[in-house]
Amino acid sequence: MQVTILTEAEIRQCVEMDQEAIAVVEDAFTRLASGEATIPPIMRVDIPENKGEVDVKTAYIRGRDTFAIKIASGFFENYRLGLPSGGGLMVIVSSKTGVPEAVLLDNGYLTNVRTGAAGAIAAKYLARESIDTAGVVGTGTQARYQMVALKLVRDFQRLMVYGIVPDEVEQYASAMAPMLGAEIVKAEDAESLVRGSDIVVTATPSPDPYLKPEWLHPGLHITAMGSDAEEKQELYADVLRHADLLVCDLKSQCLRLGELHHGLEEGTIPRDEEIIELGELTSGRMPGRRYVEEITICDLTGVGVQDTAIALLAYRKAVEKGLGIQIEV
Repeated sequence: MQVTILTEAEIRQCVEMDQEAIAVVEDAFTRLASGEATIPPIMRVDIPENKGEVDVKTAYIRGRDTFAIKIASGFFENYRLGLPSGGGLMVIVSSKTGVPEAVLLDNGYLTNVRTGAAGAIAAKYLARESIDTAGVVGTGTQARYQMVALKLVRDFQRLMVYGIVPDEVEQYASAMAPMLGAEIVKAEDAESLVRGSDIVVTATPSPDPYLKPEWLHPGLHITAMGSDAEEKQELYADVLRHADLLVCDLKSQCLRLGELHHGLEEGTIPRDEEIIELGELTSGRMPGRRYVEEITICDLTGVGVQDTAIALLAYRKAVEKGLGIQIEV
């Protein structure tokens, strides 16, 4: 029996943050909404003494010959060691025999792409068609992928960025200006960023909320993607009360891990609140933004169906290109 091993460099030859990646992730959300995907609960190991966590996510999409199991880590003080905060790998498993077919040593790259794609999909259905200014809170890897992906669905001319480490803000601005072809504005604080943006993406692992309801304004869309564990929170729970439309990637997951679970705990949203899943938008079952002045919020916690979709894309293209090494096991 042979198993294919693919390195990050090889995977990067197969998958980019582009329209193809967005399309396969969008299709995965549609299949999830159609009942064609099986997703078990996330398994997470917390390592608090090192400010780290390891998640295991997976999903089987009906009719596919293979599926992916992902092991992803986030160690948020790795910068002290000169290491990236995120890492991981994906294993491709046959859905016919259960035998592993490939190991994708992507170091978290595919997770970055699929997460950026989900943010772009949220914006595609929830942000105003015409926007001038985007805003991002955070300066890390996902703050970059989110804006590259957003540019593929909304042609903003100005990007406001806010971060708590000035040197990292400078580095972010220098890198993103030529990449996006947009004016980069370094915001003095999160408030001015939210008030001055048409769409805001929060991309931090903050344990304490910072985005306040009084900063919201008509027509604003917010994608909150940093809160993917119970102790994380970027939006004050009252913010959710002001949304005309609440959307999430997977309701059962967000009500346990995401911004929505803080809203339930604090009573700012009732348990019978109408919350739409992203797949209901991509499948056309529910409308997205209905009018220009609407305030919309999307809570993203990362769903295993995204991982299977992006991993199978990488694997298929790698096979087509003849990449990787095969080992006998």
